[in-house]
Amino acid sequence: MSVSLHRLSGKREMENVHLALEEDDLYSGYNDYNPTFDSEELENDVGFQQAVRTSHGRRPPMTAKFPGTAIGARPLVSSFGSRIPMTSSVGRPMTGAVQDGATRPMTAVRAAGYTSSLTRGSTFDPLGQSKGPAPPLEAKNEDTPEEKIKILEKKVNDLIEESCMAHSMGSLQLALEKAKEAGRKERALVRQREQSGNADHINLDLTYSVLLNLANQYENNEMYPEALNSYQVIVKNKMFSNAGRLKVNMANIYFKQKNYPKAIKFYRMALDQISNAHKEMRIKIMQNIGVVFVRMGQYSDAITSFEHIMSESPNIKTGFNLILCYYAIGDRERMKKAFQKLISVPLGIDDEDKYIPSNDDTSSNMVTEAIKNDKLHQMERDLKILAEKYIMTAAKLIAPAVETSFATGFDWCVDMVKSSQYVELANDLEINKAITYLRQKDFNQAVETLKTFEKKDSRVKSAAATNLSFLYFLEKDYDQADRYADLAMTADRYNPAALINKGNTVFIKQDYEKAAEFYKEALRNDSSCTEALYNLGLTYKKLNRLEEALDCFLKLHAILRNSAQVMYQLAHLYELLEDPQQAIEWLMQVISVTPTDPQALAKLGELHDGEGDKSQAFQYYYESFRYFPSNIDVIEWLGAYYIETQFCEKAIQYFERATLIQPTQVKWQLMVASCYRRSGNYQKALETYKDIHHKFPENVECLRFLVRLCTDMGLKEVQEYATKLKKVEKMKEIREQRVKSGREGSGRGRREGREGSAGSADSSHSSNSTKGERLSAKMRSLPASSEPYEASSPKELDASYMDPLGPQMERPKTGAKRRTEDDDFADEELGDDLLPE
Repeated sequence: MSVSLHRLSGKREMENVHLALEEDDLYSGYNDYNPTFDSEELENDVGFQQAVRTSHGRRPPMTAKFPGTAIGARPLVSSFGSRIPMTSSVGRPMTGAVQDGATRPMTAVRAAGYTSSLTRGSTFDPLGQSKGPAPPLEAKNEDTPEEKIKILEKKVNDLIEESCMAHSMGSLQLALEKAKEAGRKERALVRQREQSGNADHINLDLTYSVLLNLANQYENNEMYPEALNSYQVIVKNKMFSNAGRLKVNMANIYFKQKNYPKAIKFYRMALDQISNAHKEMRIKIMQNIGVVFVRMGQYSDAITSFEHIMSESPNIKTGFNLILCYYAIGDRERMKKAFQKLISVPLGIDDEDKYIPSNDDTSSNMVTEAIKNDKLHQMERDLKILAEKYIMTAAKLIAPAVETSFATGFDWCVDMVKSSQYVELANDLEINKAITYLRQKDFNQAVETLKTFEKKDSRVKSAAATNLSFLYFLEKDYDQADRYADLAMTADRYNPAALINKGNTVFIKQDYEKAAEFYKEALRNDSSCTEALYNLGLTYKKLNRLEEALDCFLKLHAILRNSAQVMYQLAHLYELLEDPQQAIEWLMQVISVTPTDPQALAKLGELHDGEGDKSQAFQYYYESFRYFPSNIDVIEWLGAYYIETQFCEKAIQYFERATLIQPTQVKWQLMVASCYRRSGNYQKALETYKDIHHKFPENVECLRFLVRLCTDMGLKEVQEYATKLKKVEKMKEIREQRVKSGREGSGRGRREGREGSAGSADSSHSSNSTKGERLSAKMRSLPASSEPYEASSPKELDASYMDPLGPQMERPKTGAKRRTEDDDFADEELGDDLLPE
């Protein structure tokens, strides 16, 4: 577009304006200076001065058609044709006039959003609100290669983040899948860049992140060969800076695979590629090298690494490892030096006094309360606890080795600790000295050592007295145990171990209510004290408060999920509450934890037998017998089960074992002989009865069966055994008459002197004899056998001959003797608390 403007310079009138234009350009030429707009001549302009002096300026009317004005219907005129141009009072051009539908601007430079005159048919709208809302943003074209690459990069980054998040939540397999998918997407991204010709702009950081994350996830999933391959890809790529550090990760994998020579090689390669500026990392790698040498048994090489670390940057863990190496090679003097270095390692922890609030400054107290339990203080506490643990372990390890005797070595360690920053550990070492005496079975020395603490501060005195109370309790010296428990409580009333020991001494005296109070107080002082909760449950069970005992053991089970003792107590409580199904469920949990516990298996057999499930009962009784073949109750049940199922031959082995366990009990040998007789092996039965008669010549039952067998078999010995039987029966009658007359005489004497005490004596005798007769009463009370022998008819059998087993169909249900609370394996196991070593 070209525009030519020919101006008449020097004249104010614009009457003869010749325009030669192909297209109108409203702004061309207005950057030139026009003398028409010379402000210096305004003072001589009569029209302008007249307009200034009047209120309205009396300016000529506007010739443009504006809506809403009085002259809106007048036609516009211009220099073309019949249109006559309107001029100002001084002949200057109308700058706001409309020419060919376009408004001429007042100046060459327009302000944004504002014009001095309006277009035809428009209103004043500087903000452009009348144009309506702005058009929507142009949508991105995702088909372009650049956009596809950006979207793919974002997907890869998201997958890496998802993989890391899955690993942090413990989903190792999901983390690996996400890492593999990220690797596939990243390779697709590289191919797309190459196809678009942007191979030089490959994102190396993204590639490095993908490969490193994949290697880490392989390692976390214990897929070590794949992890090593991934690490090798990174290490061999020269475009990745500082990739040599990843050889530490490769060495860690070789260490897990127990390939120690290769682990040493890669640790040293990583050490060579790390500059001295990274001192801390170099120290950690050297520490790893030392640990690998220890695993290989090369203690001299490990000592070299650890000594270098202790000279450059000493730390607690390395100092402890150095002591272990010296102990392994038996270097006494260097052990002492290493222990001194260990206790002199600075921890970099501030003094604990700064966490104690002052009484004056309120704002300072608020700050102290805020930082008392923050993460920094917790980290400091953990570091101090770790240091104390290493020092205590090292002292217990080297004490017998650094001096000629154990006591002298411990004393040297105590003296060294007293002169260090760990002064408070000296008393703990003394207590550990006493515990070491206990392990050596030197109880007197342990007691003497603990008694030296009676005059020390309250905390140490309480700990020593607690251990003394525990020792005396184990020795069943309950008076001394009670005395030291009181001493421990006096020194520290908030010591839960002391309260438990006191409760135990009261429990032994059967003062269960008072014992429960001590256990409750221990729980108030330490709600996580499992010994107090266990003993409280036992106490409630003794008091027959079964629901409260059940509540205690359920709480304890929530804390100790895999404690067989707790679950057994729950089963026993449900049995006492007459809920056998719940008892069976808890016992099943017991054998899931301890599958070889014969007592739990026998109890399961007993419960199933009570429910009428003989097959399940037999299974659990048999398993119990397999793990513990000396339980007489289990043996009796199994033998009776085989007899009931008419497998007498199999019952023989169980009764023979019972004979070995209780050789003085004649009933087991009679059972063996009876099994031979019932199975038809009369010769073996006769030999067994003869052997029993030889051992127990006055046993009436044995003689009766001998007479019967000899009669049936037509043997000559029948008269001999019959004579012996009559003699024994006569002696038995005489003995019974003497006992009866003696009882009557004593009874008359008691009635004359103390009538009230006779009944109690008889009942006492009856109760004492009940327990001894319990096992055999069942067998003796069975009815006589009506089953004939081959050589005898039922009429020929003497009614006095009694089969201990009785007829098969008339036998009552057999079952193992129900275990009482006294037999309960966990009832008497009080949770005596010994302070941790």
